[in-house]
Amino acid sequence: MSRKLIVYISSSLDGYIAKPNDDLSFLNSMMVEGEDYGYSEFISNVDTVVIGRKTYDWVVNEVGFFPHKDVDSYVITNKEKPQKERTVFYNGNLNALIENLKAKSGKNIYCDGGAMLVNSLLKLDLVDELILSVVPVLLGDGVKLFEIGIPERELELVNSNSFSTGLVQLHYRFPKR
Repeated sequence: MSRKLIVYISSSLDGYIAKPNDDLSFLNSMMVEGEDYGYSEFISNVDTVVIGRKTYDWVVNEVGFFPHKDVDSYVITNKEKPQKERTVFYNGNLNALIENLKAKSGKNIYCDGGAMLVNSLLKLDLVDELILSVVPVLLGDGVKLFEIGIPERELELVNSNSFSTGLVQLHYRFPKR
């Protein structure tokens, strides 16, 4: 089994991953005791994370630390910065990085956002699967998950799950061309 690059992300029903000013408070209503929406199972099959620099900075500022210290992580950035433990700040060719990671043996590669990185990966046709958790709220403004200009692609539904919170999780595969 070859490694897959999987985007695992949440958005509002109208397609926003954050409210203006990178406000993720709309996700708070989905936080219920004992429910992780399959995240634990998903992350157990991951040994590499790619994340955009703005998302990385937000996580470190909000959580107080970077939670993916136990796996190889690549923060996609425009600035050079020294490696921190297993976290590499990468400012090279994104296509080359992902192709190299996919060529190595190991578990799956998790794209932890944000929107700029997801759209870049889609434009380069590097995403193998998309797990989208749709939160039952309309935000009307904020950070759009999908931008204009990504190539048209048909996807295959792997499965869908609905939860008592109203969240619906859609798992899609990108068929090989």
